[in-house]
Amino acid sequence: MLQTSPALARRALSPAPTPRLDAGVIARTAPLYERVKTVIPPFEWPVFAPDIDAILRLKRERNAVILAHNYQTPEIFHCVADIIGDSLALAREATKVDASVIVQAGVHFMAETAKLLNPEKRVLIPDTTAGCSLAASITAEDVRLLRQRYPGVPVVTYVNTSAAVKAESDICCTSSNALKVVESLGVPRVIMLPDEFLAKNVAAQTDVEIIAWAGHCEVHERFTAAQIRGLRKSHPGVVVLAHPECPPEVVAEADYTGSTAGMIDYVGREKPARVVLVTECSMSDNVAVQHPDVEFVRPCNLCPHMKRITLANIREALETMRHEVTIDPAIAARARRAVERMLAI
Repeated sequence: MLQTSPALARRALSPAPTPRLDAGVIARTAPLYERVKTVIPPFEWPVFAPDIDAILRLKRERNAVILAHNYQTPEIFHCVADIIGDSLALAREATKVDASVIVQAGVHFMAETAKLLNPEKRVLIPDTTAGCSLAASITAEDVRLLRQRYPGVPVVTYVNTSAAVKAESDICCTSSNALKVVESLGVPRVIMLPDEFLAKNVAAQTDVEIIAWAGHCEVHERFTAAQIRGLRKSHPGVVVLAHPECPPEVVAEADYTGSTAGMIDYVGREKPARVVLVTECSMSDNVAVQHPDVEFVRPCNLCPHMKRITLANIREALETMRHEVTIDPAIAARARRAVERMLAI
């Protein structure tokens, strides 16, 4: 079932008693609230402001940066993050981080990728249970068995996987560069893991034969073509942007298909009067901050794993310096090569 965006859902709630804020906190965070006032109700800001203020101070003290995925909530994405973007952007920018500590506001495989590219830095994830249905759908042993079944066929692995799975792969990809990665290999056939729908959507754009795995994103697999048609009927003129992890029949109904970064670029470039982002809920809130003149149709699906990351546990991670992400050096070396091959394309 489609769900309402968290920011709009919060507006339907009765306001809780507003905490009293220290005058210094009010002054220091006021410019940040100006960024997000269109998506965060004023009665919520006193709840967020103390953690935001503390996180900004702790980042300076710890020489830390925060990497935030596009699915993080606006108070994280727009108020405490230093680097924002989709999986590819975060992986690229992680190689340029000039800090002692990286806090990953995202899920565990993203923190592992940051660690792979910054082995000398301390990488923290605020909640160790922030996982991913795609990463959980395949193991390193599964990849080894596939190689036995299809000898000599290169393995292209989505970044939404564990370091152990990446270590068994030839090259990684993201939703934004998957087609380019597949075609860069110059072979007639590849194994593409673990997202079945991403693999099928890429296969529709290339002559390369793609052997897929039956993994699915629990956010995107729930969208249906009937839902998209229903949105068009109830919101005439809406432009539909879909993520390539959606089923092919959903992609066929969309006006544009692309990564979260691709969707953001589309909205900024085309300025549709009314748009729906067929992806995780917080995307619409975050993009709406940057494009207040665009009407966002808000039904979406929540990622329970992304929502495990909060201001409170980011603050706690910086205060206590936990939970640190570590990777076995032997696995890390092989996994790093797969990620670096992707970044070199």
